Amino acid sequence: MTTTAEQKRRPLPQDGGKAFPLGQALAGWRRLVVKVGSALVFDPGDGRPRCEWMRALAGELASLRQEGRDVVLVSSGAIAFGRPVIARENARPLRLEERQAAAAVGQIGLLGAWQEAFAAFAQPVAQILLTIGELEDRRRYVNARNTIETLLQRGVLPIVNENDTVATQEIRFGDNDRLAARVAVLAEADGLLLLSDIDGFYTADPRRDETARHVPVIPAIDETIRRQAGPPAGGSIGSGGMLTKIQAAEIATRAGVAVGIADGRILHPLTALRAGGQRGTLILPQGRRGRSRKEWLKSRMLTDGILVVDEGAAAALARGASLLPAGIRRIEGQFAIGALVAVQSEDGRVLGQGLVGHDAATLRRIAGKRRAQIAACLGPAADRPAIHRDDLVLMPSESGTSSQSQRQDENDG
Repeated sequence: MTTTAEQKRRPLPQDGGKAFPLGQALAGWRRLVVKVGSALVFDPGDGRPRCEWMRALAGELASLRQEGRDVVLVSSGAIAFGRPVIARENARPLRLEERQAAAAVGQIGLLGAWQEAFAAFAQPVAQILLTIGELEDRRRYVNARNTIETLLQRGVLPIVNENDTVATQEIRFGDNDRLAARVAVLAEADGLLLLSDIDGFYTADPRRDETARHVPVIPAIDETIRRQAGPPAGGSIGSGGMLTKIQAAEIATRAGVAVGIADGRILHPLTALRAGGQRGTLILPQGRRGRSRKEWLKSRMLTDGILVVDEGAAAALARGASLLPAGIRRIEGQFAIGALVAVQSEDGRVLGQGLVGHDAATLRRIAGKRRAQIAACLGPAADRPAIHRDDLVLMPSESGTSSQSQRQDENDG
C-alpha cells in the first residue's frame, strides 16, 4: 500500500504509557527496519520453515504499512533453507563453498516462503541481496538507497539479505545484525528492531548467570556494555549473538538510528511489544541523523589503515577542525588518497574515521611537520589536510555526549 500524504500526517497509534520503553519507541517509528534471524524462520529441530510464524509477522508488517509507516525486512535463513540439500549432516559446520551453495539453493525457498506469507495480506515484496561492497562504494550505496526509496514509495516491502552466494569470508558482513544496521542507516530509518531468541540485553548471559539483570534502556554503548555482551555466538543455524547485536547497534546509533532488541519467537512479537505485553531493550541514538554522506561514512566497516594522533589533534578534532599532518604521530597500513582510515588516540581509543587527503607514503613523509616544512616537500599540496572535516566523522564519547564537530554535522544536514 502506497504511503499517502494524508497517512503521513495522521498521528501514529499510542500505547497509553502501558508499554515498556521499547514498545513506546516502536509506536513512534515511522520508518523502521526489522531483522529476523535464521532460527526464527527455520526450525532446526524438524528441519522445516516456521510458516505460521512468518505469516504472523507478515501480517504485523503489512499492518504497519496500512498505518502509513515504511518497513524494510532483513531476513536471514537462506543457508538454513538450503542446507538440507547441500549437506545432510546437520552437526558439522559448512565450508565456505558449501555455505555459498546452500545460500544459492535456499534463497529461492526463503523468498518464496516470505512471498506466500505476505500474499495473504496483499502486500507486494521485493528481494534485495547485498554484499559489503555495495555499501562501501559511494556510488553503489546511493544506487541501493534509491532502489529502497523507490520500492517504499510504490508500496512494496523490501526484503534484504546478504548475498552469501558471492560473498567471501574476508568481505562478508559476518552476520545479518550488522547488515541490518547498515540497511537502517542506508534507508534513513527511525529505528531498527532486532528480533532474536532473548528478550533484550542483560548484564550477563541469563542462561548461565542467575544474577544477570535485564536492561530496558541503554543510553549509550560503552566498554561496560561491550564487556557484558560477551563473546559472539555460533551454531549450525545462526551466527550472531549479543555481541554482534551491540556492534550493530553501535553502527546504527552513531548515525542517529534507535535500536531495539526483543524476543521474536512468539507469534505476533510486534503486537506484544506495542501492547506492553513484552519487554525488550531500547538503545538510544547518539544525536540526530546527519547528512547522507556523513551517515555513509559513519556506517562504513572496512578501513584501510590507522592514523594515531596526539592529544592536541584529538582536542582540535572534537572542536570541529580538520586533521592536520602536524598532529599525526604514527601511520599504520598502506592506502591511497581517498581511502577510509580510522583515527585513534595514542592510548588506543578510536576517535573516528574519515577519507584521507594523502596516501600513506606521503603522510609518513609529512607526519608531525608544520605547514612550512610540508610546503618544502609537497608544494601546493601542502594546503591539503590529512583528513578534511567534511570527510571525517567522530565516534560518540563514552559519556554519550556529541562533540562540537558532530553537532556541526547535524546543523549542516
